[in-house]
Amino acid sequence: MILHSMRSLLASGDSSAILGAVAAALDRSDEAPFWNQKTLPYCEAILSVLLPLREQNLLFDPEGRPCDELTPELFLRWCDLLSLKSLAFTLAKSNDAGKLVRTKLTPEAASGYRPIDLETLGKYLSGYSVNLEDEWVDFPITNYNLHIGITSLISKILEGKC
Repeated sequence: MILHSMRSLLASGDSSAILGAVAAALDRSDEAPFWNQKTLPYCEAILSVLLPLREQNLLFDPEGRPCDELTPELFLRWCDLLSLKSLAFTLAKSNDAGKLVRTKLTPEAASGYRPIDLETLGKYLSGYSVNLEDEWVDFPITNYNLHIGITSLISKILEGKC
């Protein structure tokens, strides 16, 4: 039931409904408060860009392939900190170009892109030492490892195991 509702929320719910479901799952979990405090802001940062892409029918995976809907599986793919960093740069370049770039979407679809507000995602990433000026500058491996733990918890939530 939880998996179905999360799938449904990701497919058509708004950010507050999705984050509310994640928060409720975290409250039910036996995870340490540390993990709970890290998970919601990460989900919020990811949703701040995936939901506008969903609304524009321009979702894609980390390899740039078009996706029809926001599924738990696609959400988890973007939970990788390196992938999310790449998404931030793709959307920044897309905002500048006035069309979606660096994807395998058709040129017709890409030209329908409307700029996405990157403030929430940018604040989140910069808080974990992700350089938002130079895409090729690495961030601390400890921050990557922390996000592996957060992603593991998100995975449990999306699978209904929390």
